[in-house]
Amino acid sequence: MKTFREFFGLSMIVTVVCLVIAAWDGYARGGHTLSALGNALAIALLLGVLEVSLSFDNAVVNASVLRTMSEKWQKRFLLWGILIAVFGMRFIFPIVIVALTSGMGLGQVVSAAFSNPDLYAHELEKAHVTISAFGGAFLMMVFLKYFMDPKKEEHWLSHLEGTLARIGKLDTIQAVFVSALLLFLVHNFVAPAERLSALTAGFIGLLVYLAMDALGNLFEADNVTAKAGAAGFSAFMYLEILDASFSLDGVIGAFALTKDIVLIAAGLTIGAIFVRSLTVMMVKKGTLEAYRFLEHGAHYGIGALAVIMLLSMNRNVHIPEIITGLIGAGFIALSVWASLRANKRDALH
Repeated sequence: MKTFREFFGLSMIVTVVCLVIAAWDGYARGGHTLSALGNALAIALLLGVLEVSLSFDNAVVNASVLRTMSEKWQKRFLLWGILIAVFGMRFIFPIVIVALTSGMGLGQVVSAAFSNPDLYAHELEKAHVTISAFGGAFLMMVFLKYFMDPKKEEHWLSHLEGTLARIGKLDTIQAVFVSALLLFLVHNFVAPAERLSALTAGFIGLLVYLAMDALGNLFEADNVTAKAGAAGFSAFMYLEILDASFSLDGVIGAFALTKDIVLIAAGLTIGAIFVRSLTVMMVKKGTLEAYRFLEHGAHYGIGALAVIMLLSMNRNVHIPEIITGLIGAGFIALSVWASLRANKRDALH
């Protein structure tokens, strides 16, 4: 119980606040009826659960990066990272994307989000191909960089991962593979009118990853403090962009349940705060050390999500968010089981 309060106390407080806001919004918009209030609460809770299920592998990767950061940057991530994740990536960023892709002004988009949610949902859905291309390319690089690492020694699926690690000896092979995959999918599966925007967004996602990766390799300053600061900033930005890649697809999926921007914000905020709490718990409890294949499972989940996002550049392809979440959760569960078996095997020897 003490552990739960320590790591999830803030999450519970934020959840209560979000549910109060959701209940008030549903009650006001639903003609001051109790049924509308209950429906709003149910939607907010469901969105929160879906967000956690979609982002659990994100929490594992966050923890793997967070444990390498200095205490100062860990605190900055936990404070400012939460604010950016909740208000920036799940509310402001989608508005900016709609403004860029629709030709509407920021003020018009904000007004539409609250007063004309059907228009806002329509414009956000129009940007789906662009969002999928960016997120899919970025997440595919995350997946490939982890497994195509010639220095990686711990393997879960030995034959597959060993082969990928050997291929990783070819410099920049990950970027070459993602570029070729993006060109193939865009040319064969994306509508002609949307090919340019899909290619542009995909290559931006690829370049953003390469920029973050390059920045992380530039820590050769003589000043130790400057080196630590650069490393912390690079890791912080990497985590925020990773979170954006996860959250944008969830924001679009949320409109399948409701077009009420207040309910969507409340539900996704609940999910985001619990993902942050899970991240902190994993770092403090040494979860990644205890379950040796947990990172592997998380990255397989990320790879699956990347494939799903890239395939969904074709508007005829739609895989429900619940399926996406179950795939990620399945990889996590299998990796935990494999870790326990490996630990038991080592204990016997």
